[in-house]
Amino acid sequence: MNTSAMNAFLSDLKAYQNPVKAAGAMGFFQCGKGGYGEGDRFWGLTVPQQREVCKAHYKLLNISELAELIKHEVHEVRLSTLMIMVMQYKKAKDIATREAIISTYLASVKYINNWDLVDTSAHYTLGEWLLDKDWSILKEMANSEHLWTQRIAIIATHAFIRKGIFEPTFTLSDILLHHKHDLIHKAVGWMLREAGNMDYMAEYNYLVPRYKEMPRTMLRYAIEKFDEPVRQQFLKSLI
Repeated sequence: MNTSAMNAFLSDLKAYQNPVKAAGAMGFFQCGKGGYGEGDRFWGLTVPQQREVCKAHYKLLNISELAELIKHEVHEVRLSTLMIMVMQYKKAKDIATREAIISTYLASVKYINNWDLVDTSAHYTLGEWLLDKDWSILKEMANSEHLWTQRIAIIATHAFIRKGIFEPTFTLSDILLHHKHDLIHKAVGWMLREAGNMDYMAEYNYLVPRYKEMPRTMLRYAIEKFDEPVRQQFLKSLI
């Protein structure tokens, strides 16, 4: 597929190409050999530039075109595509449109392959979709062996947290408690912190029986907003 709408979108994105920023982004997102973003390519666009292009194009691209664009080799194209999917999901007036976006999102997980891509989209699309549905798919995703699928799952629970529903976050945190990658440690800790921002005691009661076995980074993220005396008690294993 190579439509005029897609070509116009890609042309407007590429107009902001900046080789210097692209080189910096490749280092920041660990695109070298052995890095979590190994092999990814960048044009060197800023997020505000991408949002500007997305606002101009999000009404013009259909779901089939987005399904193709999400496969693009350039990171910012994939990120911008996800931004548009979020915009379209929020603006959708019928269930069928939302369902098509979610189906495309789930079919494209292999291309949602860095933390910014996940964090820009998971809770605004998949998480929102599951609010009134069976969310067991998130447990399946958390139990997968794929780093980004696991991060999508835990970040998607942010949609539940905003509604004061913590069970998905706590359930997935248990599944991911002993994960080896710091990108999961950070994501779990972040979601636990967000739960605590809504209900301090809910997070506190979750942490007490588990915090001593948590990876240090996960714990630090989780307790970042605690009062300093309490934070130090957790860090020194005095709770």
